[in-house]
Amino acid sequence: MLRRLYATPEQLAAYLGEPAPDGAERLLTRASEDVDSALLTAVYAVDEDGDPLDARVRAALADAVCAQVEHWLATGDDGTGGGIWDSVSIGPVSLSGRSGQQPAASGVELAPRAGRALRRAGLEPGMVWPW
Repeated sequence: MLRRLYATPEQLAAYLGEPAPDGAERLLTRASEDVDSALLTAVYAVDEDGDPLDARVRAALADAVCAQVEHWLATGDDGTGGGIWDSVSIGPVSLSGRSGQQPAASGVELAPRAGRALRRAGLEPGMVWPW
């Protein structure tokens, strides 16, 4: 399966205003997968490789991916869902309420800034076009 990255470690560093963290490419890959899942019904022009043709769409996807990673870094998540609790204890195990927002209809929990970047570009919520 082709893994598409919508942002580079260099773009992430520029977005964060600091050097990209260790494992940035892994985080960007996971965030790109989340953005892909959130956009299952989005309609936009792509080239033969599936990459967006419109520069505004490419920029929105990069911003959304970087915002997703920024959110994970701020909440202690690594893209696996481990940072979704507002309180955690290790022994004896204790978890408390979920933090963050409910997953979108796509089942993906996007960071608020990631969702806004997609909505500003007209990519979310997706629309189904009749044939």
